[in-house]
Amino acid sequence: MRRQILTPKVSETTLETRGFYEKDAAARDVLETVGQSFLAGYAAAMEAPTPEAVAGPLDDLPVRFRGFAYEGAAMAFGVLDGLPFGGGGRLARFLDGPGSAHVYMAYVGIGWAMARLPRFRWSTLAAPDPLLRWLALDGYGFHQAYFHTDRYVGGQYEETNFPWPVGGPQWYAARAIDQGVGRAMWFVGGTDPDRVAGLIDAFPARRRADLYSGAGLAATYAGGASEDELRRFWERAGDHRPQVAQASAFAAEARIRAGLLVPHTALATEVFCGMSPADAAEVSRRSRPDVAARSQLPSYEIWRERIASEFVSLGRC
Repeated sequence: MRRQILTPKVSETTLETRGFYEKDAAARDVLETVGQSFLAGYAAAMEAPTPEAVAGPLDDLPVRFRGFAYEGAAMAFGVLDGLPFGGGGRLARFLDGPGSAHVYMAYVGIGWAMARLPRFRWSTLAAPDPLLRWLALDGYGFHQAYFHTDRYVGGQYEETNFPWPVGGPQWYAARAIDQGVGRAMWFVGGTDPDRVAGLIDAFPARRRADLYSGAGLAATYAGGASEDELRRFWERAGDHRPQVAQASAFAAEARIRAGLLVPHTALATEVFCGMSPADAAEVSRRSRPDVAARSQLPSYEIWRERIASEFVSLGRC
């Protein structure tokens, strides 16, 4: 019953329904299968008797799209925790259990739950890692740009004074959300490098670094572009190439940690990072900061800047 009532329709993920650009049939199939896999994970979590029981159905999905199913499952457990009289603790158990290897995608899924729950219920969402919690806002930004494209992409709407996470810093929330908006633009633009870059370049200059970062992460994790198209996107990124390389390393680390490495990720890290996914992921791991260190910047942004700076020092950007 939960699955039937609360699971969105698969038709909501088609490029035609969303009004997104269709580059070609192959790219359309990739992007629509991402959406279908997300909903498969969401539906599996909705009907699972326990968070631990969801692993079996999700691990039967193709390697390329399995991470999106775990993202959808995290959203579902977050929504269930946020429902009145729904109990709680499902999301936390999922993060500690089957979602632990997919923790990056799971935190993004938390942001999807935020977008579907009233704000006064956000306190029910488990996001215990102070470093990774900003990924939830990435997920929120993706959701908003994906489902409210005219406002967030066409209208370039910017979130200000965002009330989460409690204790802030609020000024960084808008940047984390923009990273998710940029990731959604890879879908909105149908993985076409010039169309995606054109959407980003229409935004104010101060927002473009985060938007390019998000699109670079999607290009590496979701794929849908040829080597020539990836190189074209790299060219269009210009001064924002360090952020594209940083995001590509993030995506490689997420896939390797989950055991989901696929050929298109290797192609993207070669183009964006000038190295293999394993080496790019290692850059991400060794740049991870101590969250206890005091700084005006969130530890998450320190992490991103360290990775980008390493690619600059290597002469990649």
